[in-house]
Amino acid sequence: MDPDGRKFLGRGRVATRLPAQDLERARRFYSEVLGLEPVDERPGGLLYRCGGADFALYRSTGVSPGTFTQMGWEVEDLESVVADLRRRGVVFEEVDVPGFRTEGGIAEIAGNYPSKGYSGERAAWFHDSEGNLLGIGEPVS
Repeated sequence: MDPDGRKFLGRGRVATRLPAQDLERARRFYSEVLGLEPVDERPGGLLYRCGGADFALYRSTGVSPGTFTQMGWEVEDLESVVADLRRRGVVFEEVDVPGFRTEGGIAEIAGNYPSKGYSGERAAWFHDSEGNLLGIGEPVS
């Protein structure tokens, strides 16, 4: 392997995999609540594509702990996305710990990755039907 990983992983596409104990329940949630439809499926799995990136839901007997962000979307208008999802029944997490607090389900986060060219991010989190913790972020200039 090349020491910097360019021959193998560094040139590969990253794809998220999320467990689902009930794949049909998950399909309904992602369709009816998030407005997403699978682009492909196989026995025990559903493939979704958002913004050129793939993620898959797969049938699993394991349970997601839902204690950390497992996947996130970067959006241009967080307030509108949060409002739309709330209308569809999504409940956003409220967090109040030292140095990190949400107001109305949205957190203001200082700092961002310098390569992205932003000074911070606004973010919100919610659980899907399977207990996976999903995030939505909007970069702040």
